[in-house]
Amino acid sequence: ESVAKEAEEDSDDDDDDEDDDEDDTEVKEENGVLILNDANFDTFTADKDTVLLEFYAPWCGHCKQFAPEYEKIAKTLQENDPPIPVAKIDATAATSLASRFDVSGYPTLKILKKGQPVDYDGSRTEDAIVAKVKEVSDPNWTPPPEATLVLTQDNFDNVVNDADIILVEFYAPWCGHCKRLAPEYEKAAQELSQRTPPIPVAKVDATAETELAKRFDVSGYPTLKIFRKGKPYDYNGPREKYGIVDYMIEQAGPPSKQIQAAKQVQEFLKDGDDVIIIGIFGGEDDKAYQLYQEAANGLREDYKFHHTFSNEIAKLLKTSPGKLVVMQPEKFQSKHEAKMHVLDLKDSTDGSEIKEHVLKHALPLVGHRKPSNDAKRFSKRPLVVVYYSVDFSFDYRVATQYWRGKVLEVAKDFPEYVFAVSDEEDYSSEIKDLGLLESGEDVNVAILDEGGKKYAMEPEEFDSDVLRQFVMAFKKGKLKPIVKSQPVPKTNKGPVKVVVGKTFDAIVMDPKNDVLIEFYAPWCGHCKKLEPVYTELGRKYKSEKHLVIAKMDATANDVPSDRYKVEGFPTIYFAPRDKKNNPIKFEGGDRDLEHLSKFIEEHATKLSRTKEEL
Repeated sequence: ESVAKEAEEDSDDDDDDEDDDEDDTEVKEENGVLILNDANFDTFTADKDTVLLEFYAPWCGHCKQFAPEYEKIAKTLQENDPPIPVAKIDATAATSLASRFDVSGYPTLKILKKGQPVDYDGSRTEDAIVAKVKEVSDPNWTPPPEATLVLTQDNFDNVVNDADIILVEFYAPWCGHCKRLAPEYEKAAQELSQRTPPIPVAKVDATAETELAKRFDVSGYPTLKIFRKGKPYDYNGPREKYGIVDYMIEQAGPPSKQIQAAKQVQEFLKDGDDVIIIGIFGGEDDKAYQLYQEAANGLREDYKFHHTFSNEIAKLLKTSPGKLVVMQPEKFQSKHEAKMHVLDLKDSTDGSEIKEHVLKHALPLVGHRKPSNDAKRFSKRPLVVVYYSVDFSFDYRVATQYWRGKVLEVAKDFPEYVFAVSDEEDYSSEIKDLGLLESGEDVNVAILDEGGKKYAMEPEEFDSDVLRQFVMAFKKGKLKPIVKSQPVPKTNKGPVKVVVGKTFDAIVMDPKNDVLIEFYAPWCGHCKKLEPVYTELGRKYKSEKHLVIAKMDATANDVPSDRYKVEGFPTIYFAPRDKKNNPIKFEGGDRDLEHLSKFIEEHATKLSRTKEEL
């Protein structure tokens, strides 16, 4: 049906051409190349054994250069016995074909064999293309087997437990992202299968293999996981061929890299920017060394691991084999903290002890939080941040360390909080949200707390004592959080209540009422489309005493609770009066009156009207 609809639209477009009365379903040709579109494609290809297809865009330079070559190919294949049709498709007009064949670049060549597309990845020359088309047109030709292994309940454990490393995709046949990933995934599988040793790549249809999906907590598609000897790790790599290949080659190597010279350690100390992790071992056969590599696998995404068998390095670190050393680069060391944190590695040491040792000492007493390490190093709350002009390069290091020193004086007495310095330019929008952009001070301070709450220090000349008082006030619960908020509306009598940052707790978190809250953005098209429906919904339930239909502009107001995560617009939650910290997100249904009403009826705790009356 959609093809027919699109065909109508296409024929409207064609009215501007010379041939007014021509029909889109008729197949025209140009210099021996047939012109196919959404309207005539299926009828034309239905009874053909082999067809060569080129998807092009009218503006694409490569396509224009390739055109004369393609016309030569058409002529050559026309003379084949039997003749093989050669066609071109304007992918910018034939959008439904372009998406059906996953066309993402131009020109894209595909050979259609009995209706099934065969990708062509060879060079764009007449000889190469004609040879490939003839090969595929041979009656005995069969498509090459997929390099991607298919795993089921029956073979999963045998294959996966045996592999040093294997990449597994859990997919659903209907999922669009999975379909887009499929050709890239298969190409990566082909390439990785050629390596020595090969790196296997597999897939599981999670809708058919529900037991496997449950066992590995698969909740969305596609979910990719790396297994090492049966142990699952999250795959956090790219989703296109070259990215997958490079990432998997990196992952197949050991997580810890060997260092041989003391000079390397001195460089880490002198120029390093992050925690230094070095395992010291007698040799590769040490059981502790193998334990260390295994534990490192679990953290390799977030930390750089090193190991050494060198006596020279052991001496430099004043330690001996069988030890794990975790230390900070010189710029982060201070008199308030140990230079090195050493863990004794015995054959019986558990992987979790190694992991804990690294995580416990990964940060110095006062670290440098910046956009590149923020998520991985400074996600723990409460976090005390001191903003100023932070620059550790040679010319500015003394000034940077002067202020960091004042922070250290306080940090040492509050081990339960994480302290960091941040450059004010890196975090100008955060500082603005804290209301400190115009503070007039060179040094500003904030505390970022759990649940997304944030506290700003009243601007005054910075010193250790000032910081200490602020942290103490926070500890005693005397500070008021900063909430970004629009002004409270003067009247709020409409069918949909307007919520702002300052009134979120009073309206949404009110234990007397069930609340349906929509988070929107003024620029978002879907939100604009929803608006009349949402207003209608408000009218429908206007007489309900204990049900509030509300909305909030999430770009101009803070959501003061982290239970209401807003990751896209519009996001809608239902907050039952007795479960304000476990709101239910509206997902999956159409955002129309019927589905939203059903959602409300399903979760409401107190509705005066009975359901039958609706």
